[in-house]
Amino acid sequence: MKRALWVGVYAIAMAAVESAVVVYLRALHEGAAPASVLQYQLPMRLLSIEAGREAATLVMLITVAVLAGRNAWEGLLYFALAFGMWDIFYYVWLWVFIGWPPSLLTWDILFLIPVPWVGPVLAPVVVSLCLAGGALWLLNRSDLRLSARAWVLASVGCLLVLLSFTIDFHYALVSAEPPRFRWELFSAGIAVAVGGLVWDAVAGRRPAPDRPLRAC
Repeated sequence: MKRALWVGVYAIAMAAVESAVVVYLRALHEGAAPASVLQYQLPMRLLSIEAGREAATLVMLITVAVLAGRNAWEGLLYFALAFGMWDIFYYVWLWVFIGWPPSLLTWDILFLIPVPWVGPVLAPVVVSLCLAGGALWLLNRSDLRLSARAWVLASVGCLLVLLSFTIDFHYALVSAEPPRFRWELFSAGIAVAVGGLVWDAVAGRRPAPDRPLRAC
């Protein structure tokens, strides 16, 4: 768990740096549109740089996960832990610095690659809590490996969550909030992904059936 602790510290510090960048953008380009990066009406050149910064952030999270993990499986879990902690504390630091968001239901532009992701702050926080909590749990369960069924369910759940964030991306392009968040898609995605993991964990605890002794 010492490695998990240092990965978490790295993610929290990195979130502070990213939050500071957003504070500076807000101070320089504050506008009237409703959410996050596009709220500050950035010029196209700065939006391109912002997208590049997001890509660089992912590279840094992947790099620390590769360094922390002793194999591909651990690397994936450390990435999930780092991503979850980074995303949660990104909003924590923003609230500390400037009191934003005023509510967990405040809309935000979550990501820009390949299209703007939009949703209330609560949604990415829920995803990040699941990622960080699941990663810590699985790092403590070195005997558990996910079955093909769990991977399929996790992939389907991930796609549903991503769809809930991106299906209304065009509203961000016109600096407007969508009429509502697709909670039905989001909730279904979380339920399917987490359900697949829990199903595997419960099945993994069941004792193997007794086999009859074969005659010599």
